[in-house]
Amino acid sequence: MANITDWRTSTRTQGQGQCVEVGFGVGCVGVRDTKNRAAGQITVATQRWREFVSSLKHGCFDTV
Repeated sequence: MANITDWRTSTRTQGQGQCVEVGFGVGCVGVRDTKNRAAGQITVATQRWREFVSSLKHGCFDTV
C-alpha cells in the first residue's frame, strides 16, 4: 500500500461524513471512504488522477 499521509476531506461534506477523502503521496493519489477508512483505499498514479479531475472539470461525466 502506498504511503499516503496528506488526507483531505471535501469541504462540501458539511460534517455529515458522506464523502470521500483524497490523499496525496509520492507519485500517487489515494481515495477512501470517510465513514469507513479502515476498509482501505483506491490508489492511482498522480497523472491518472489529474486526467480524472480534468475530465470532471470539463463535464465528461455530466448526465442530461
